[in-house]
Amino acid sequence: MKKVIVSTGLAVSMLSAASMLSAAECGRVTIASMNWQSAEVLSNIDKMILEKGFGCEAEITIGDTVPTITSMVEKGQPDVAPEAWIDLLPAIVKTGLDTGKLVATPKLLADGGVNGWWIPKYFADAHPEIKTIADVFKHPELFPSPEDSSKGALYNGPQGWGWTGITSQLFKAFKGEQSNFVLVDTGSAAGLDGSLAKAYERKKPWVGYYWSPTALLGKYPMVQLEPGVPYDEAEWKRCITVASCPDPKPTGWPVDRVVSLVAKPFATKTDPAVMEYFNKRVWANQDINQLMAWMTDNQATGEQAAKHFLKNNDSVWKAWVSPDAAKKIQQSL
Repeated sequence: MKKVIVSTGLAVSMLSAASMLSAAECGRVTIASMNWQSAEVLSNIDKMILEKGFGCEAEITIGDTVPTITSMVEKGQPDVAPEAWIDLLPAIVKTGLDTGKLVATPKLLADGGVNGWWIPKYFADAHPEIKTIADVFKHPELFPSPEDSSKGALYNGPQGWGWTGITSQLFKAFKGEQSNFVLVDTGSAAGLDGSLAKAYERKKPWVGYYWSPTALLGKYPMVQLEPGVPYDEAEWKRCITVASCPDPKPTGWPVDRVVSLVAKPFATKTDPAVMEYFNKRVWANQDINQLMAWMTDNQATGEQAAKHFLKNNDSVWKAWVSPDAAKKIQQSL
């Protein structure tokens, strides 16, 4: 009997040690949360899944696209950028991947990310002649600037976003200033959203940068402007994505590749099952739109939205993890 007790105690000790080793293998992980809804909620989903399913010690850090990915390449921190629109920073991402400082997952958004310049659907219906960027720039009087109604206004995102710089370069390429337009710096994500929402509620003209998937475009139907020229990958890399490039040329835009980026030091030391999770974690734009709409309607935080998603979409996220990890996550909920 004593022998059996000793063996059982040894087995329990071995299991405890194995559990501690598993947690140690995952270790501490810093997760970047960008300042837009889908990135915020995904960083919280990752935190909960990594903590509850894999025993990680996870921490969320706040950052923007450009400084975050640059820091990952140069300093190896943060460990994970869950939602990286890598076509915004092709040079930095390529350097990180080529030098082995970054690891990219195959895909994050099943449908890819859609960026562009948009006008409200009610405005497009009332002005069927406005279909392209060139059409907009022919009519500054239709999009009066709030500061100077004699000029047209095109609304841009806040500084720090990759697409804010790209919109600035495209504005130059399509000769917006020569067309008597000004580029409006909205100052923040809330400022950009507010400018669109205010115009929509009042049925006023609006043109500016936005992207999909988002809850806002689900709430306010918008029409994407046609660039009027084909996508030129060489020009995109040469000048459109380089803020200091002085002579950008007109080009269309691609459907963005959206992936998760992992700093190589973390990728090599963590539990391989963690990297398997990141590689499997792919979700449809429709799922994200629905979650962000719920988040907006309920004024929910990223953490609250993550819990809502995990409780109500196990058919989606269970495919990302092992049955054992899924059981632990469900028990934690």
